[in-house]
Amino acid sequence: MVISVPRLVIAAPSSGSGKTTVATGLMAAFASRGLAVSPHKVGPDYIDPGYHALATGRVGRNLDAYLCGTELIAPLFAHGARGCDLAVVEGVMGLYDGAAGEGELASTAQVAKLLRAPVVLVVDASSQSRSVAALVHGFASWDPEVRVAGVILNKVGSSRHEEMLREALDESGVPVLGCLRRAAQVDTPARHLGLVPVAERRSDAVDAVGAMAEQVRRGCDLDALYALARGAGELSGAAWDAAEVVASSPPPPLPVPTLGAAPPDPRHRPERPRPQTPDGLRVVAVAGGAAFTFSYAEHAELLTAAGAEVVTFDPLRDEQLPDGTGGLVIGGGFPEVYAPELSANEPLRKAVAELAFAGAPVAAECAGLLYLSRELDDQPMCGVLDVSARMSERLTLGYRDAVAVSDSALAVAGTRMRGHEFHRTVVEPGAGAAPAWGVRAPERRVEGFVQQGVHASYLHTHWASQPGVARRFVERCRTS
Repeated sequence: MVISVPRLVIAAPSSGSGKTTVATGLMAAFASRGLAVSPHKVGPDYIDPGYHALATGRVGRNLDAYLCGTELIAPLFAHGARGCDLAVVEGVMGLYDGAAGEGELASTAQVAKLLRAPVVLVVDASSQSRSVAALVHGFASWDPEVRVAGVILNKVGSSRHEEMLREALDESGVPVLGCLRRAAQVDTPARHLGLVPVAERRSDAVDAVGAMAEQVRRGCDLDALYALARGAGELSGAAWDAAEVVASSPPPPLPVPTLGAAPPDPRHRPERPRPQTPDGLRVVAVAGGAAFTFSYAEHAELLTAAGAEVVTFDPLRDEQLPDGTGGLVIGGGFPEVYAPELSANEPLRKAVAELAFAGAPVAAECAGLLYLSRELDDQPMCGVLDVSARMSERLTLGYRDAVAVSDSALAVAGTRMRGHEFHRTVVEPGAGAAPAWGVRAPERRVEGFVQQGVHASYLHTHWASQPGVARRFVERCRTS
C-alpha cells in the first residue's frame, strides 16, 4: 500500500514561538476551503488536539514515537489521514527536542523523517532582523534528512521589519511562506498544565480558532503551502487498523487474583448483577466532559474492536453510569479544578464505588486515579482507593519506561509499556500493596494500585503499543 496524503509538519526553534496558532490556523483555513484536513500532534499532548478537532471537524490524533514506537508512526498517521486531502502535523517543543537522554527519539524532526514530510519552521521574529537567517540556516542544515522547506515569521513588528527579515532569508535559500504581524494574542488561556481544554470553554475556543484561521489567511501563502504539502514523499505500508491488531494480539490469560488487594467493602456491594448488552457484549463507560478531557482516540477504537460498546459519560453531570456498564475507563484531565462539583455528584460516586467493589474492571489514569481516591483537596471522591490526593507545587513531567508489577485487568505482570507523567498533584500513599507499575527512570520506584479489577496509576499510556491491553480488558468485562 502506498500512502500519498499531502502533508506538512509545523515546527519551531523552541516552545512559545507560535506553533499552535499557526498549525491550528492552517488547519481551519484549509478546512474552510473545503479540504478534508487530518490533524495530528507530535508527542503526548492531549490539549492541542482538541483545538485541532475544532479547526477541522475531525478527531485530533497524536504521533508519539516514544509511547508507540517508531514503527507505528506512519501506520497511525495513515489511519488518521485516510480519505483526507491534507494532513497538518503540529510539532512539539523545538524541532530537534525529544525524549530526555534519548537523542532524536520522539522529536518533531524524527517524526518528520518517518513521515517523509516537509517542515515549515515558525520563527518568533520579534527581537531580531538579519540574525533570523543564521537561525534558520542552523536548523535547516543540522540534520540533512530533515527538509526545512519554508519559514513562517511570527510577531513581525512593521512593514520595514518584514522587509529586513525577508532580505536576510533570501540568502538562506529557505522561502518565506508567511508573515504574521505582532498583534494581541488570540484568546487561548493557559494554566498550570498548558492551554485550557476546549471542553471547558467551547464557545470561546471556537472564536479563538476562528481568529487563528483569520491570522493565517491574512499572513500566509496558502497556495504555496498546499503545493509544498503535495510534494511530500510517498510512504509504503498499511494503515493501522484496530480490528486487525486486536485480532492478532495474544489471547488474554485468565484473570489471576491479585495478592495483597484490598477486600471488597460490603457497604458498596451492588444488590443485583450488572446487566449485559445483547450477544454477551459489555458496555465500557468512558469518562468525559470538562473534568476528563485527556484520551487517545485509538483507545475507544481498540475497545470497540475487542467487542465492547463504548459509551461516554460526564461525571460532572450524569448521576448514574450508562446502562449495562461492565467496565470503566477514567482517563486524564483536571479533576482538581472541578473537585467540589465532582464531590457534589454523590449518586455517581456511589455508583462508581459499587462497580469497582463488585470486581468490574476499572482502568484509571492520572485524573482517574484522583477520582477514585478517598479525597481530593479535602473534597470526598469515590473512595475506591484508600488514598488522599492534593495539589502540589511540584510539576511531575516526563516519559517513563515501566513494567507491570501485578496481574491486573489490563496486563499480566511483566508486561512492558512506555508512558508519560504530567501532573501537579500527589497521592499518599503513592503505591498500594499490589502496585500497578515499576518505573525505571528518573528513579526506580513502584507506583499505582491494583485492587480487584481496578488498575489506577499516574502513568498515561498509549494502547496502540500494546493492543492486547484492550482485548484483555474487554474479556475481563465479560467474565467479571
